[in-house]
Amino acid sequence: MTPHPAIDDVLAELADEFDLLGDWESRIEYVIELGKGLAALPDEDRIEANKVPGCAAQVWLAVRRRDDRMIFLADSDSALSKGNIALLLRLYSDRRPAEILAFDARAALDRLGLPSALTRQRANGLNAMVGRIRDAAAAAQK
Repeated sequence: MTPHPAIDDVLAELADEFDLLGDWESRIEYVIELGKGLAALPDEDRIEANKVPGCAAQVWLAVRRRDDRMIFLADSDSALSKGNIALLLRLYSDRRPAEILAFDARAALDRLGLPSALTRQRANGLNAMVGRIRDAAAAAQK
């Protein structure tokens, strides 16, 4: 089995990809493209309990456990929100709870320049998605 890349390495890959794109319009288009690659969310996960509050669009985030790792499944009815959650899943899915909690998501998103490229409402939604992931990791450690 190939070793899972460290979360900082995944962030570095994303930062390199974003740097190649240059302007914000291209970066937002790329985020939307990431969303198009997101696996379909099973219907049984499209429930109120999995909705992420504070998002402009409807965003669902389901959590699975595989051994000591957390697997996240997600979807949204908005192309941009779907892209944002796809980017977060690339960083966070298939990680141990402690690794998720030790990662500075705000610094990572700032490094990618995402919050400044989004409207305030979309940036708040992105923060809400990160919060839901971190809450799930914290609960898994108990």
